[in-house]
Amino acid sequence: MLSPNGDPQVLANAPADRSNPPPQSRDGSPLPHSNPLPAIPTNRYITFFALAILGAVADLWTKQAMFAWRGLPGMRPPHWVVEGYVGIETAVNIGAVFGIGAGKGQLFAAISVVAAIAIFIWLFVKRAAHQWLLTIALGCVMGGIIGNLYDRLGLWWEPGMDPRWQSGVRDWILFQASDTLKWPNFNIADSLLVCGAAMLIYRSFFPVDEFDDDKPNSQEDSNEAHRDNNSSQ
Repeated sequence: MLSPNGDPQVLANAPADRSNPPPQSRDGSPLPHSNPLPAIPTNRYITFFALAILGAVADLWTKQAMFAWRGLPGMRPPHWVVEGYVGIETAVNIGAVFGIGAGKGQLFAAISVVAAIAIFIWLFVKRAAHQWLLTIALGCVMGGIIGNLYDRLGLWWEPGMDPRWQSGVRDWILFQASDTLKWPNFNIADSLLVCGAAMLIYRSFFPVDEFDDDKPNSQEDSNEAHRDNNSSQ
């Protein structure tokens, strides 16, 4: 409709254009606007893979070096770093961490593969890698998984060794309070798993927003927007 002076006139109570209605929920209420999830920063990938690879390499190298030096379990007595308390003693764990679940090596190998896949999905598909603590914790866990999985697959085992060791994990770190109070031998991979688990437990007690670590500083953004507004006037 034209106004008396020939200009287009919009009626105040004209029906709204419904050709592209806003999305609505099942009850008819409009859905809140949602921005696409931000991309995972490159430094998260670097941190995760660095921890996983370096942790696994450190574990495998130390196991190889200690077994080459001290021999197979039972061949030599412990080498004490702190006499009677901290030492180096080779052992083969046919269970899980610290000897739990002895004789279930193949089962733990399968669980390790599933856990590794779950970590990738959680970090990089579900985007948990936006949080630094999770990236570091799961990088440590992945390094431990890789180091022990190598042993569980029997890649270190040689013919002539005890058949029970074929799916066992090499350990060499010895801690004890006395001859009767001895902690099960462990390795670098076990330490990485425990450290990563401890960080995850900490996060469960002190949860934070999944994207807090990648949110820009709100005050800086406000100041920058204010400067841009002044410059445009």
